[in-house]
Amino acid sequence: MNKRRTALSAGLVFLGYAAVVCGAWGFQLIGGYVPCKLCLEQRVPYYVGLPLALIALLVSVRAPKRTLLARLVLVAVALLMIYGGAIGVYQAGAEWSFWPSPDDCGGGSSLAGNTGGLLNSLQNLTVVSCSEVSWRMFGLSFAGWNVVASAALAKRS
Repeated sequence: MNKRRTALSAGLVFLGYAAVVCGAWGFQLIGGYVPCKLCLEQRVPYYVGLPLALIALLVSVRAPKRTLLARLVLVAVALLMIYGGAIGVYQAGAEWSFWPSPDDCGGGSSLAGNTGGLLNSLQNLTVVSCSEVSWRMFGLSFAGWNVVASAALAKRS
């Protein structure tokens, strides 16, 4: 792959990662969707891959003779996406009752540090199940869309 295509790939992957992370946070903070444990685990590859994609982009643009290094970083990014997509497949399967979800699957809110806040937190605590779908578009849940995004970003990497 030539230097220009490596830079283009790294740039598109970086923008894709940023779009997915912003979308996830937008649904959480603006839309009010509380993520479950598996939802939060599906974000980890994006949090790790975002700076890696930026490094690949910077290396391919600033040091064109290091294109091989940028390509290796993009391979690592693709592996992260395969891992994240696998978590999404697992959650989507649990949502469709193909297999059970983890017993400890709940998430979302954290408890307060003081006693007064703790009582209020317990009253407002929302436990989210990994096997219940809170939103679907075109038949796919958040987990399903993560599989689509992960596959597209892994292919682009």
